[in-house]
Amino acid sequence: MTDSTPGPLAEWLQQQGFDTQPLANDHLGIERIGVEPQTLPLVATALKSKGFDYLQVQGAYDEGPGENLVSFYHLVQVGSSDGNGTTEVRLEVSLPRSGDLSVPSLYPLYRGADWQERECFDMFGITYSGHPLPKRLLMPEDWVGYPLRKDYVQPDFYELQDAH
Repeated sequence: MTDSTPGPLAEWLQQQGFDTQPLANDHLGIERIGVEPQTLPLVATALKSKGFDYLQVQGAYDEGPGENLVSFYHLVQVGSSDGNGTTEVRLEVSLPRSGDLSVPSLYPLYRGADWQERECFDMFGITYSGHPLPKRLLMPEDWVGYPLRKDYVQPDFYELQDAH
């Protein structure tokens, strides 16, 4: 992730006193903003008050073995005031793989984050503090590891448990 010239939303957030990091726009030109975990709920609340009231997707990705894990929230402002239809922004939280992999849950703001945050926990091991049901969604509860991490080693054998 390289630093970039702040886009309009990053500038607005900085004017409001938020410490954010402008990131290069994605391949579609969507503004990306780096946020620290502890300020994520405040930044998301500010954006929601500005009309970004739709969480299109929440997800995560792995930058590579030994690199950061990233949790992101893609927010949409439907029917923006400039008459251009929709405006989109992506908030990204980079987490050092060897550090605290906890991000405050945005479930209280965006109910659609429910299963998406659980999936990111299940596949990447990122925990979402304050989530109402922080447990695995796709893998068995006793599964060891997080399958979508790029340094994940698949077990040679996994004993299926009896469903009774």
